[in-house]
Amino acid sequence: MRVRVIVNKGGGTATGDEEEAGRIAAAFEAHGIAADIRITDPRDLTDAFRDAAAAPGLDAVVAGGGDGTMSCAAGRLAGTGRALGILPLGTLNHLARDLGIPGAIEEAVAVIAGGEVKAVDVAEVNGRVFVNNSSVGLYPDMVRLREAQQERIGRGKRLAMLSASFASLRHFRRHRLWISALGLEARVRTPLLFVGNNRYQVSLLSLGRRERLDRGELCLYAIRARSRAHLFWAGIRGVFGRLDQQRDFVTAYVDELEISADRPLLNVSADGETFVMETPLRYRTRPKALKLILPPAP
Repeated sequence: MRVRVIVNKGGGTATGDEEEAGRIAAAFEAHGIAADIRITDPRDLTDAFRDAAAAPGLDAVVAGGGDGTMSCAAGRLAGTGRALGILPLGTLNHLARDLGIPGAIEEAVAVIAGGEVKAVDVAEVNGRVFVNNSSVGLYPDMVRLREAQQERIGRGKRLAMLSASFASLRHFRRHRLWISALGLEARVRTPLLFVGNNRYQVSLLSLGRRERLDRGELCLYAIRARSRAHLFWAGIRGVFGRLDQQRDFVTAYVDELEISADRPLLNVSADGETFVMETPLRYRTRPKALKLILPPAP
């Protein structure tokens, strides 16, 4: 088996140093896998994954980093038929968590060596691929503030995100949006609109988790909170597993949708990164477009 391993040296917990590269190389060598390991600057990831998708003689491409790295890899590998393996080296690793891929390097490499290839869905917003979710409103605002704090005063990612969350809530605002999808035409004023690649559960023990990534659907939640107080109490109900999707959200499960706004540009997040996009935002699912190496079925 031959793989190319692309590690984002700016991704989450990844250090990109010789010690980490040595651990990764040793883990693959222990399974008899020939691994071409490339520690890559974040600015060069897109080109690195594009080259790997077309490189001859590879059995798989392995991405090392967080959810943003996985999103970048998926954008280049979806539709090519080339399998993607995951080394979860990010801060949160939502995709790896939902797929049951362990966080330790040696255990994740064992999955790549002995796992099975399965096709899963990806989603797009205005042509940009994401593997987890995309949103408008509070979350993109938090990410922009977090990145500014990291760059300006050197705060760690978690502390910067906590500070950014409080700052965003202090400046609570709602967006006037129009949602158009099969069976749904709705005008909403919402502080947060969320679109997931497949269905996210909303309950006490599985908040933000997905059971499947191959249903061929998008899930849309637009929270109905009218003020900071409403949003706070919705959060409290979420902690205790009492969110009511009819009362607390505009909800839809569809294969494509369109979000219009009263402004030509919106800040949009996709897999934890933010972009300015022209409206309307057009979302669609691409069923089973990405091949992933997953833990074998029990």
